[in-house]
Amino acid sequence: MLSRVVDNTSYCSLNNGDMLREVIVKIGLERIDIQEGVIVEVLLDSGATGLVMSSEFVRKQKFKLKKIERPIYMRNMDRFFNKEEPIEHTVKVNIYYQGHRERTEIYIIRGQKWSVVLGMLWLACHNPEINWKTGKVKMTRCPKECRKQWRPKQKKSEWQKQKKENQRRKRQWI
Repeated sequence: MLSRVVDNTSYCSLNNGDMLREVIVKIGLERIDIQEGVIVEVLLDSGATGLVMSSEFVRKQKFKLKKIERPIYMRNMDRFFNKEEPIEHTVKVNIYYQGHRERTEIYIIRGQKWSVVLGMLWLACHNPEINWKTGKVKMTRCPKECRKQWRPKQKKSEWQKQKKENQRRKRQWI
């Protein structure tokens, strides 16, 4: 029987008693081009190599695409090529989660169930503490450069006001 354990930051699906099936966390994703953020549930997947984002999610959120030089052909776990089109684009985003912050590029793929998947490269780099029974994830071993807080979604004009206020405060100190 499939059941879920839910808290305010992550949840997991349990099967056969205590067997963890997936770990999902809510993160903040910030569009760099207009500095607006959105909260999204992402799958932490040690079976995936990199970071991927659904092309449908990209379209809905109007992320700015960046074309890559050469297409990347994905392989499934069985080592056969994925039937979907190759990866041809990335998006640059800021990722925020529990005090963690990083700017990264995420590959865009079609046919993706999850909006975003953070794979083994991300997991190895940030080495989060994962409780495999409850699905809780803590960013206690994150590199120092990731220690900034998530800013809630704001309109561009609010960001501009905030930027001007910060510049004004800097001038007062000079």
